[in-house]
Amino acid sequence: MDPELRRCFVEGMSRAATFVAVATTDGEAGRFGVTISSLTSVSADGDHPSLLACIHHRSSTATAILKNRAFCANLLHEGQHEVANIFAGRSGMADHGERFSQVPWQPGNLGQPNIAGATAVFECRLATALYWETHHIFVGHVVGVTLSGDPAALLYGQRAYRRAVDIS
Repeated sequence: MDPELRRCFVEGMSRAATFVAVATTDGEAGRFGVTISSLTSVSADGDHPSLLACIHHRSSTATAILKNRAFCANLLHEGQHEVANIFAGRSGMADHGERFSQVPWQPGNLGQPNIAGATAVFECRLATALYWETHHIFVGHVVGVTLSGDPAALLYGQRAYRRAVDIS
């Protein structure tokens, strides 16, 4: 790959603010979680609503989701940047069990870890997965949604945590 193209791509994408989520999973492969910024809706229609999440192929969470066949997308509240840091591995805790001991959570209806305080929690059954170059692309059928009373989501853009402000 052209190094200049990669550098410009990374810089350009850093300018796109996106919300921050923690993908969690629990089951036969164990309990794992990782901070992600690549999460989007696919469809509100069909048998179930669906969403898409991308996770690096070296992530133990991706491997566990493939085996557990379920995951939870926890859309973090704007005050949960420390939770994002914990699951991004920035807090020095390599062990995933230790990460979960630092954050309040409870199992959802599918047994997937729901992070307390998240502005929205989407419990998913894995519908399909595609391996693309360096990432697993997961599509989940949403079987449950929990909404908090505060919709303010944590954002990430220009290499820093952000919050949305009303400009009208």
